[in-house]
Amino acid sequence: MNAVLAALILLPLLGSALTLAPGLFGREPEPAGRRALWFGAVVTGLDLLLAIVLGVGFDRGHSARMQAVTDIAWIPAIGVRLHLGVDGISLPLLLLTALLTFLCAVHSLRRLPDGPGTPSPRAYTGLLLLLETGMLGTFAVLDLILFFLAFEVVLIPMYFLIARWGGANRGPAATRFILYTLLGSAIMLLGLLLLGLKSGTFDMTVLAHRHGAGLSHGTQVLVVLAIGLGLAVKAPMWPFHSWLPDAHTAAPTTGSVLLAGVLLKMGTYGFVRVLLPSAPGGMATLAPYLAAFAVAGILYGSLACLALVRPGAGGDLKRLIAYSSVGHMGFVLLGIATLTATGVNGALFANVAHGLVTGLLFFLVGAVKDRYGTADLDLLAGAGKGADADSGAALYGRVPHLGGLLAFAAVASLGLPGLAGFWGELLAMFGSFHPAAGLSRPAYLVFMALAGLGTLLTAGYLLSVVRRVCMGDPRSRHLDATAPRPADVQTYEFAAWAPLVALIVLAGLWPAALLGLSNPAVTALLGGH
Repeated sequence: MNAVLAALILLPLLGSALTLAPGLFGREPEPAGRRALWFGAVVTGLDLLLAIVLGVGFDRGHSARMQAVTDIAWIPAIGVRLHLGVDGISLPLLLLTALLTFLCAVHSLRRLPDGPGTPSPRAYTGLLLLLETGMLGTFAVLDLILFFLAFEVVLIPMYFLIARWGGANRGPAATRFILYTLLGSAIMLLGLLLLGLKSGTFDMTVLAHRHGAGLSHGTQVLVVLAIGLGLAVKAPMWPFHSWLPDAHTAAPTTGSVLLAGVLLKMGTYGFVRVLLPSAPGGMATLAPYLAAFAVAGILYGSLACLALVRPGAGGDLKRLIAYSSVGHMGFVLLGIATLTATGVNGALFANVAHGLVTGLLFFLVGAVKDRYGTADLDLLAGAGKGADADSGAALYGRVPHLGGLLAFAAVASLGLPGLAGFWGELLAMFGSFHPAAGLSRPAYLVFMALAGLGTLLTAGYLLSVVRRVCMGDPRSRHLDATAPRPADVQTYEFAAWAPLVALIVLAGLWPAALLGLSNPAVTALLGGH
């Protein structure tokens, strides 16, 4: 199985390199572009198949043990090794990454943005495959330096996806994205070097086994501060989130899906994989502050969404989902900050659930924008100004399948029991009810209560979105009679969305499928047996 994991990472890298070969897809621009997009779909499809093979061959009875391990000396002078492996924490994220990238490639076959000044589909395919390489590598590497390299590889392709294929204000949004993340990464690199040099190894499995032994408390606090800042920017944790709404609003649909579905998970994964086992003393000291920032993000994201969904505010639906991600990722950070197996398992479950649900939401919002030419909530509700506002979207009446899917994704996002969004947030709050020994239980009870308030606010704004966009403005008397009916869900859209719908239901009804994988590995990382 070690060859499967290595191939999983190398295949999209090789595919990305092949897109640079001149004349590979033909000389005529339009046919060459179509072939390049099909090439991307085939490569990502094969990669998804490798991920499934890896998952089928994974020994669930020993999910705390690293499997499919490759360990080769790379830079002996400083002890850096080409070390790969997968356990019950990383396997779901690898599968999620491979799935979302493949679905984005399928979606791009019909909905790749084009127009004057837009680069060729071949460039898009190369960037998408390079992005997949970095995302998969982040969840598979077990060396601190390799982790940093994989963590950074994703920045350049995502920058160009936003800057060259994005919508309005794409240039400033892409620049803000790259500056924020690079600044956070520079500080994170200092923390990774401090951790590796002080402990005498960059091997993440060795550091996890030592569980902070040999590192002074002051060093652990500095490590958590430095590495945690870089991870918090990517997570995104309030108040380091401000790059996210602009990036999501400007990004093309596939860029938004991968940004929300995978890139945000890289930050929270780093907290679990690197900081929890390597610097437990530093995490124990700073956990209450992390929890406070997490809860602030939950409330801030929810209140921002309520402001955007208010009639007359001119809120953008993509921007609203971006702010909702700040709130949902706050639950992930809160679960991690409890330092308990319950909370961390909830955080990991919420990571995967958010990737599925928000990926589906951005696909659906992209479809709505394609049909109506806008993501403005007032125009979609029929409560804006001008001729376009007289009709509104009224998805239930005009495109009932699309409207039903949007409502389904919204109630999954608000945490309806029986769907994927429920379990992670519930377990994160359970972890707050009984935090780890040494943490202030009264403080965490306050955090839990505020997080619970956040769930109510989340329900408020998401149900308002469903009411306004799916039902339309009741003041528009001729809502269905006067406006043309756009196409409902197309075949290629159904192919891209159906797996996400099925997995959202499966994860909601059978949470043990994920929790059974992650719990032994989490217990081991927290110093248990």
